[in-house]
Amino acid sequence: MLFRVLKATGLSLGIIVSVQAATLHHTFPPLRNARDPALQGQLEKSLKRLKLDTAVRSGDLAVALVDVTDPQHPELAQVNGDEMMYAASLPKIAILLAAFERVHEGKLQLNDETRQLMTKMIRNSSNSAATTLINKVGREYIIDVLRAPKYRLYDTHYNGGLWVGKEYAQGVAYQRDPLHNLSHGATATQVARFYYLMETGQLVSPEYSREMKAIMGDPAIHHKFVKGLESTCPDAHIYRKSGTWRNWHADSAIVEHEGRTYIAVALAQSPQGGEWLKKLIRELDGIILQQPLRTASLVAADATE
Repeated sequence: MLFRVLKATGLSLGIIVSVQAATLHHTFPPLRNARDPALQGQLEKSLKRLKLDTAVRSGDLAVALVDVTDPQHPELAQVNGDEMMYAASLPKIAILLAAFERVHEGKLQLNDETRQLMTKMIRNSSNSAATTLINKVGREYIIDVLRAPKYRLYDTHYNGGLWVGKEYAQGVAYQRDPLHNLSHGATATQVARFYYLMETGQLVSPEYSREMKAIMGDPAIHHKFVKGLESTCPDAHIYRKSGTWRNWHADSAIVEHEGRTYIAVALAQSPQGGEWLKKLIRELDGIILQQPLRTASLVAADATE
């Protein structure tokens, strides 16, 4: 039965074994089990202070915040976390993950050309680089990776999640998501799970998780989360992917700041969405800095060093 499931998803047993071996000595709870009432209350108060609670109630804003300063004991808060929305370029992180799965299988070379495509796709949000990588990796393979049992980054039990069903170019979608008919979609909680898996070395392998995180650093587009943080805390390190199309605005990041590490995700549908996210990240940063500083109980890199 296991063989049939793996065959259907296009992923090899070796990939799962490598992840299990890498994390054998570390216990990471499912992120959905890490809901923290105190953090939830602070998030809701901040949204009300920003006058964004109305957008939350209308379904025009979804937010996830995760304190991962101690990655073995994450703390999650979210609003509309399982509401799937059009996310423009944010789901390019799914292409990045599938590309590294192909590298791990030995079916894609991690050479200078591939690294350059990945970097342009993530840091510069290049549509041409994303489309080239989609064709190199395989359209169906990307969807298989997102739905694979070991990731479940698109899960019908949780209203969907990350989805790439169209090239980032002119043309029609080749496979829209089955629940919402979106070509490029996401939910805040599933994107937060992507970052948590990456931060804890569970995307492909600890080594490739670090590679992905490095590619997501040093963002070239300075708006939304980046714009919001650079004026108030320029010393923060941001690993990020955003998305913009018409009234849809999305941003997602791991932020390292003053000894804390946290994941922030926001999806918005509004002409003011970009401004919402710029102000929101400052509030989220303030929430995390108010938390007691917890010493991290592990470093994900320990698994291979």
